[in-house]
Amino acid sequence: MGEAVEELCARLVRVDTTNLGGGAGKPERPAAELVAGLLTDAGMDPVLLERAPGRSNVVARWPGSDPSLPALLVQAHLDVVPADPAEWSVHPFSGEIRDGFVWGRGSVDMKDMAATVCTVAARWAAEGRGPRRDVVLAFVADEEDAGEFGAHWLVEQHPHLFDGCAAAISESGAYTVHATSTTGDPVRLYPVGTAERGTAHLLLTATGRAGHGSRRNDENAVARLAHALSRLAAHQWPVHLIPSVRAYLERAGAALGVPVDFTAGVDVDALVAGLGREAAKVVENTVRNSTRPTVLSAGYKVNVIPGVAQAQVDTRVLPGTEDHLLAEVDRLLGPGISRQFVSRQPPVESRVDSPWFDAMAAALRAHDPAAVVVPYCMGGGTDAKAFSRLGIECFGFAPLLLPAGFDYKAMAHGVDERVPVEGLRFGVEVLDSFLSSV
Repeated sequence: MGEAVEELCARLVRVDTTNLGGGAGKPERPAAELVAGLLTDAGMDPVLLERAPGRSNVVARWPGSDPSLPALLVQAHLDVVPADPAEWSVHPFSGEIRDGFVWGRGSVDMKDMAATVCTVAARWAAEGRGPRRDVVLAFVADEEDAGEFGAHWLVEQHPHLFDGCAAAISESGAYTVHATSTTGDPVRLYPVGTAERGTAHLLLTATGRAGHGSRRNDENAVARLAHALSRLAAHQWPVHLIPSVRAYLERAGAALGVPVDFTAGVDVDALVAGLGREAAKVVENTVRNSTRPTVLSAGYKVNVIPGVAQAQVDTRVLPGTEDHLLAEVDRLLGPGISRQFVSRQPPVESRVDSPWFDAMAAALRAHDPAAVVVPYCMGGGTDAKAFSRLGIECFGFAPLLLPAGFDYKAMAHGVDERVPVEGLRFGVEVLDSFLSSV
């Protein structure tokens, strides 16, 4: 028997790969070397690529028995967000295993999937097995910032590494959501990511007339910006149901006993609430766009009215809606305020009904016969935004069995991040079944 998946996950967590943004933080190279060694032991020939020293990416092609089949990309990121040890019950990079969990930063986001992938590769090597199609394994840097040292750089500078890839799997999907039907029966949903909203992060700049704080000033940049942000934050964006969200509502609704009839002018917000708290959390942020102010900057002295005030707005965009959203943003901002993009990445949407999705659903049901597998749209973003530029259909499929009451969404980037050991073991079996079937 090889190393247990929970032990490997703990080892990866102990490698501090904190990404502080802007190129700062702890380099991914030690984790990349660990992963590359595991892939080498499994008979592969991984390569390490760096845009900057230490910012390592590991890519390996696992040859399939039938080269005529399109390849599959399995991708994970090795960097993590910062963690303050003073806030945690255990040191965030201890990789402690206790109470049935692996504790530490990255245990959920997303060194757990890196561990399950490497565990399956080691198992297959020991058993003399291999995939039917080529499988490209990519463990990348910098996902927690802009991807400029990771996936986006690889796609721009080394696209040949992904030749032939038709589909990809990665984080944020195929985890257990414990819901309750209208008759009180437990229902285990497994949402698989088939879409994610785009990012159109905005920098707003209000200009006005600088002056003394004690004097009347009808061109106060701070006041102008504050009023505009208030309008923007209060705006109720219209419901826009993309295919992934519509399918989630229909299929989750059917499993939970909640009738869904879009031809009858359904109140979508009421429908979402009717799914119950846990099922609603999966979809509530993706039935419409969002614009949420997050950063403010203005002035340098209390008695001076500045001539410029700025804000940043986290803007998330559903497929096919960006032009309308930006036009409405401009209307809400009004005169005297300009906008520019801090970052801009398009939405991602894959087919809801496809052989890839069917294979994922079958693999989940093979290990949890009661699984109700549903598509969903991610509210945030992943490296799928980079790989989709190569024409690859991207899915959120990082299987985990979660216990009831476990707040999975609070784990990523949260305090006391941890992943259940049994969930990791389940993930290995589901991933094994999926890779065996495609």
